[in-house]
Amino acid sequence: MEAQSALPLIDRLPRADGRGAWLWALGLGFISATGFQPLGLWPLALLAMGLFALMTASASSWKRATWLGWLFGWAHFTFGNVWIADSFTHQAQMPAVLGWAAVPLLAIYLAVYPALAAGAARALARTGAGWGFVLVFAGAWVIAEWLRSWVFTGYAWNPFAMVLLGEFSRPGLAALAPMAGTYALSGFALFLSAAPLLLALERRNRVMLLVIALTVLGMVWPAPAPREGTVRVTIAKPVIAQAALNDPRSFEANYQRLADLSRRPDPAATTPRLVLWPESGMADYLREGYPQRYYDTTTAMGSPQFARRRLGATVGVGSVLLTGATELEIGLGDEGTRRAVGARNVVTALGANGDIIDSVAKSHLVPYGEYLPMRGLLEPLGLSRLVAGTIDYWPGPGARTVDLGPLGKVSPQICYEIIFSGQVVDRADRPDFIVNPSSEGWFGPSGPPQFMAQARMRAIEEGLPVLRATNNGISAVIDARGVVREHLERAEEGQIDAIIPPAAAPTPFARLGNLLSLFWAAGFLFAGVVAMRRQPR
Repeated sequence: MEAQSALPLIDRLPRADGRGAWLWALGLGFISATGFQPLGLWPLALLAMGLFALMTASASSWKRATWLGWLFGWAHFTFGNVWIADSFTHQAQMPAVLGWAAVPLLAIYLAVYPALAAGAARALARTGAGWGFVLVFAGAWVIAEWLRSWVFTGYAWNPFAMVLLGEFSRPGLAALAPMAGTYALSGFALFLSAAPLLLALERRNRVMLLVIALTVLGMVWPAPAPREGTVRVTIAKPVIAQAALNDPRSFEANYQRLADLSRRPDPAATTPRLVLWPESGMADYLREGYPQRYYDTTTAMGSPQFARRRLGATVGVGSVLLTGATELEIGLGDEGTRRAVGARNVVTALGANGDIIDSVAKSHLVPYGEYLPMRGLLEPLGLSRLVAGTIDYWPGPGARTVDLGPLGKVSPQICYEIIFSGQVVDRADRPDFIVNPSSEGWFGPSGPPQFMAQARMRAIEEGLPVLRATNNGISAVIDARGVVREHLERAEEGQIDAIIPPAAAPTPFARLGNLLSLFWAAGFLFAGVVAMRRQPR
């Protein structure tokens, strides 16, 4: 009886060498991306990935598997990165319609990584190797995602593991990330997606239903009771139009809006607290030593000293402000005058007395956003940066910990940096929490929820709370398990007053970083080889 109750059509799975296989690959790639935010359709995403894995297992050659992997990846990344098109509508240098061409063009490159994983798995595993193939594919997928995170400076957006992240109140199966890392969790997600289908093919329906039930249970399992910290934080969450951020006529109004959102609930209080402003929160230059003409373009009476004192007075006694700002690199121009030859996107920490405690420059810059690659070639063709300005931003040295004394130690990760698994913390000087200031008016309705999801994953991996201060994004207090304690949505302007959750003990991933994910990749590959040897030919 049980042997006849397999899932309907389970024996009619798409075949890699069958008619319409390319359409199946494209369709499954598209559906697999629906598991990302803001849709969060993780059951559909897992089903699509599982069907694609089994289809790839039937490929007659590694070349066929590679081609299908590329088609799958192209559709997957085109849909998952659709927010990029919105960024072109917020600048005047290039036609906005280019955004809708940029997304599929970028996907041409990103699809190389699923293609590599599929082709390598088929080269290592014989056709239709079942469990062995899926395990090898999972290991190859881990390595491909790790490569995608650093090759050509890296683009680690939306690893497949993100479909396992639960709702704001629970981590879902992403709770396993501290033991593996995000990229290894992607391999686990791939294996988990194919397992029910393989079990159904083997007519092991009770085990299949058990796997499905455990998956659902893992996604909805409530988080344990929260632990409480002691350090207070105020997060200012403005909703400022993207055009107003770079408009000198709006600088003072923007400042006043942030100042109003930074007031203490009790004006007479002087207890220590941290105040967070978004990226692009400060138009004034705070460092001294620039030619005076640069200071004259801001609203701080042409004086960096005045700008700093005003900021200190704004947040008040006992407060430390972390704000996004810009610092200039000054050099000699062709005419021999001192001018800005580069800029740095920084987070600056200031005390109530207006003194700069420290500043940390963004290390992972956004290509075509903060700098124009191959400028000498592309600029004559009419291409430009999406962010206003004629000079490129320069990268900082990488993750660094800033000691704020009684407020604890913080690792600032500016905007896009938060997506890079294993690169958000200085492992030699572990912080107490991560701060992620961002300006997300560029990214339409789907970009900010995906930013938020990736910030939660960093919290889970590292066992550290993440504080997000955004303009037009999702500002939040995220605890060390990835649970969102408090948040304000994209269109909500307001202020979050909260207690920073405590850090957890260093996780295995916090100690080993992506080396741990590569260990898991090797484990998947080894298990796949063992499974193939035990499988009858």
